[in-house]
Parts: sequence; C-alpha cells; structure tokens
Amino acid sequence: MSDAVRVRFAPSPTGHLHVGGARTALFNWLFARHHGGAFILRIEDTDRSRSTEENEQAILEALRWLELDWDEGPPTPGYRQTERLELYCARAAQLVAAGRAYYCDCPPEQLEAERKAAEARKETFRYSGRCRDRGLTAGALRLRIPEDGSTIVHDLIHGPVVFEHRQLDDWILVRSDGTPTYNFCVVVDDVDMRISHVIRGNDHLSNTPKQVLCYEALDFPVPQFAHVSMILGPDRSRLSKRHGATSVQAFRDEGILPEAMVNYLVRLGWSHGDQEIFTRRELIERFDIKDVAASGAVFDRTKLEWLSHEYLKATDGARLAAMAVPFIERAGLPVLPDRARLAAMLETLRERARTLVELVEAGRFYFERPRGYEPKAAEKYLTADGARRLELLVRRLETLEPFTAEAIEGAVRELTAQLSLKLVDLAQLARLAVTGRTASPPIFQVLALLGREEALERLRAARLAAAR
Repeated sequence: MSDAVRVRFAPSPTGHLHVGGARTALFNWLFARHHGGAFILRIEDTDRSRSTEENEQAILEALRWLELDWDEGPPTPGYRQTERLELYCARAAQLVAAGRAYYCDCPPEQLEAERKAAEARKETFRYSGRCRDRGLTAGALRLRIPEDGSTIVHDLIHGPVVFEHRQLDDWILVRSDGTPTYNFCVVVDDVDMRISHVIRGNDHLSNTPKQVLCYEALDFPVPQFAHVSMILGPDRSRLSKRHGATSVQAFRDEGILPEAMVNYLVRLGWSHGDQEIFTRRELIERFDIKDVAASGAVFDRTKLEWLSHEYLKATDGARLAAMAVPFIERAGLPVLPDRARLAAMLETLRERARTLVELVEAGRFYFERPRGYEPKAAEKYLTADGARRLELLVRRLETLEPFTAEAIEGAVRELTAQLSLKLVDLAQLARLAVTGRTASPPIFQVLALLGREEALERLRAARLAAAR
C-alpha cells in the first residue's frame, strides 16, 4: 500500500449515517483503493452534548454493511478527537509561540451584539481584531488571518476558488474554556495523520480557506481538496427527512441490498459512459474523483429500488437466505431450519421483489398457510367442481414418487387430460389452494418446496372450503 494517497472519512456520532455521508465515505474509499492508498476512519466526537457511543456503533455498522473497510481507525485508540486533546493543545501553543495566534477576551455578549448589528446592516459578521495586539495570555485563542491578499483553494472538482482575506475573520482555534473548535481539530488531525487528499461535502468549502491558512501557519503542506456536491431531494432542496428515508440504516431496514446502495450512491454525481451497474472491482478500477460532477445530484428512490431488484435477481439462494432471515423473523414468520430448502424457496421469488422486505412478503405463503383466499378467485374456483377436482388431485399426489416439480407437473397434466380441462384451470385451483393467491412462482415448484405433507394439508383445507 502506498503512503502517497491517504484519505479519511470523519463522521460525527451525533446521529445515524446519512446517505450523503455514506457517499462521501464511498468516494474516499474508492479513491484510496484505486490509488493503492490508505482509507482512514476518524470519529469527530468533540460535540459531547450530542455524540453518543450508540451513534458511533451505528455508523461503524453501516460502513461494514456497505463493506467499506478502513485501514486505520476504531477500535484502535487515537482515532477519536476526544482522545487527542493533548495534541491540539501542543499545536495551539506552537501557533502562539510563532505569533500566528493570539488570545481574545471579548465578552460573548459584546460579540453577539456586533453580530446582530452586522445582520441588521445585511453584512457578514467579521471579528474586529480588537485583541490582536493586546498581548493577552488567556482567553479564546484566535488565528491571525492576513489582512490583505487572498487564499486560493485548488479544488479537484470545482477548480480554483478564490477567497479574499478581507472576507474572513480571525476565527477561534480554542475556546476560552480550553476546548478546541472543529476547524482547528480537523487541521491538526489531518496533519498528524498525513492526509494527502480531503474529499468531503461542499458544505465545508467555506471552511476551507480558514483551514488552509491554519496549515500554513503550522508550516505544514496543504492537502488537495475535493468538495462533493450535496444530494438533493426531488424538489432540488438538500435531501432531508421530509423527503423520506435518509439514513443508511433506514434503507438497510427496508431491505435494500448493500451492493445496490453502493452502486446507487456512486452514480450520484459520478458516471462512466452509459454503464449503470458496476462490480466492486470495476468501481475501484474506474473511479476518479476528477470525474465527479460539480452540480448537485437528485436522489431517485425508484432508481435505487430498480438497482436493488437487479442485484436481487443476481444473488444466489444461499446468500438470499442468510440476508432474509432477519426480515422473516421481523415479519413474525417461522424461519425454516433447512437452509437449502429456504434458499430454493427464495430463489423462486427473486423476480418478484425489489427489496428483502418485498421478497419475504411475496413468499409469505411458504411460511404460513393461507388465512383466506382471494374473493374473486374463490368464487370462480372453490366450487363443487373445484372440491371434486381437489379431491382427485390429492389422491394423485398422496402416492406420487418422487415428489418433485417435474413429477407433480406430469401428474397434474395427466389429471387435466382425464378431466378434459385446460392445464391453467387445475394449476390455478392448486395455486389458490396452497397460496391463497392467483399469482405465485410456478405452482409445481411451490408444491414440491412445500413438501408432500404440507401441500396435501393445504389442498385438503381448500377442498373443505370449496365443499361448504
């Protein structure tokens, strides 16, 4: 692994992993894997009022579900900001000694009044610099911003972005109570972890000139930046809860496949020709951050569900069974101990579902007997003639060997011919009897997978219903 490329994803554990954060993590991961570099996970937990261990574990779980493995990070100590306070203090002292930072004792009330006055004038509030040359030895620590000139951020997505220094203020590095601020921690952490490329949401672009000036004040090289556009809702506003599910966990719990989630997120702003579906290997080989669009990408739930359906169709039964078990349990259905049989059942349903939730619902009849029958179909099929036909079918299947889909189909065809019926008539009657529905996977497969005993019990129950 090359040390030339080192990227990081640094979530705050103040909630679950948002799809926007997941896409940022994915872009970082792909960039690292494409260049043979390192992907580092760092937890920015200095907001102690909202950061929780539960949220941190939820974020880690979401990243593992997406299979975004990190090369450095938790549970190894030293990758949470609360574990690095001594380092921040040391860097702050370095800036004071070099004359690049100064202490400020302006009361919060005074600063708030000046902020409101600037708002009233419809101006951006900037600290006046009142304490710049007072030589204080305590208070909040501010970075000394050059009064003239500009800072240019050479963004890999947006190109050069110019920030005039007169638009910036001497921002606070360390609060008066000794706690470092977010922007200062980020710079110190990126320096200490030798981050070469910072790939993050473009809501951080306005912070970047401050951070660049802090790198320079610390006399450290500035990493390359790439600010990814926001994910938008259908109304083109920033994606939020009012648009529906927004967290990775929510989509996981809805039964979206992780491969579909990854494939969909990477296509929100990045493309490779007209290709829609990518293997993980293809993504690693082809991803380039310079190909990411600068404009916002609209979240399309229909497209995500289409991708999930495509991946479901391509997933083998054994993996389907492993993924479906929690959803079967959540639906209150019994989990079959025979995993091979369960896998075979789920394979018959893949074409009928976009999510694992839909897959289980489509196959509910495999796990429980019908609680009733579709009314119109029952009126058509569960008649006196239907009862007689079911009785004949039961007799045929009681002694049928082997009890396979092929043998069952042969027996049904023979009976159909004897009764001068169309195959569909007897097949639909059997389907209604064992599933309660008129739509299901091929009925002969269904009967075989249910097994002789269960299939006959359902056919007999339907015969009794028809005879009433």
